[in-house]
Amino acid sequence: MSTTTWQDWSCTVRVVTPGPPLDGAAGIVRELMADVDRAVSRFRSDSETERVNELAPRIVPVSGLALGLVAAAVEAARGTDGAVDPTVGAHVAAWGYDADIAVVRDRRADVPEPGPPADWRRVVVDRDLGRVGVARGLRLDLGATAKAWTADEAARRVVTRYRRPVLVEIGGDVAVAGAADEPWLVQVAEVADGAGEVVGLTHGGLATSSESARRWRTGSGSAHHLIDPRTGAPTDGAVRTATVWAPTCVEANTFSTAALVWGCSAAARLELAGVAARLVERGGAVRPIGAWPGEVRAA
Repeated sequence: MSTTTWQDWSCTVRVVTPGPPLDGAAGIVRELMADVDRAVSRFRSDSETERVNELAPRIVPVSGLALGLVAAAVEAARGTDGAVDPTVGAHVAAWGYDADIAVVRDRRADVPEPGPPADWRRVVVDRDLGRVGVARGLRLDLGATAKAWTADEAARRVVTRYRRPVLVEIGGDVAVAGAADEPWLVQVAEVADGAGEVVGLTHGGLATSSESARRWRTGSGSAHHLIDPRTGAPTDGAVRTATVWAPTCVEANTFSTAALVWGCSAAARLELAGVAARLVERGGAVRPIGAWPGEVRAA
């Protein structure tokens, strides 16, 4: 087994393949991440989605990559009845997450005044003319889907190029592609290197959304990056961490994010969606959903 690991997007990136190293596999992932960053990063003023945000409510020409990523985010919103909303960008920034998480943790943010409510239905995706727009007062933030989409697409590209199975992880968003001889063993925990379990992943994607990892100080206590579109504030419901398996990493991260917004109704909604999940409730109890955990080895 060969593993290449590095840091990017304020998280750990891993590319794992069976057998000897694939010299170009990491390069494929790096190149795609750079392209996605230029297209939709909210931390760089020259990204395409930041230009859309600044020119709102105008409908702005964008690249095919940016168009596809925004469309995927809108589809995630539609599939979760708005629980995963790509127009929470202004709310995330207002709560203090407007820079790299290492910078945000070193300061104390003010508690924001309520702003315009998030509303994914006010995003325009014009596929025919390659244009995207958002209503004035709202800002696009594709954090719930773009990283997972990148993991899916990177794994697909590596398999297409080398005809070898691969696992790609970007900050806890895991995608596998190709037919591996043995299941990929993936550590599942609320925070990196924390207590949890190891699951065997044979296909699809695995994603964890948690209130525990990206936190910082505000005038009313700590905050985190997962926003409830209904309130414009960080989630504070019955579920504090959700790990989901789904046919793609995008679907997995969509449902893991939605689970924190859904709270008490998360278990029923995830079962209805037919995905497997591991929920950590507010008090720390762990609740398996659906076919979870499949193949398991003790951590």
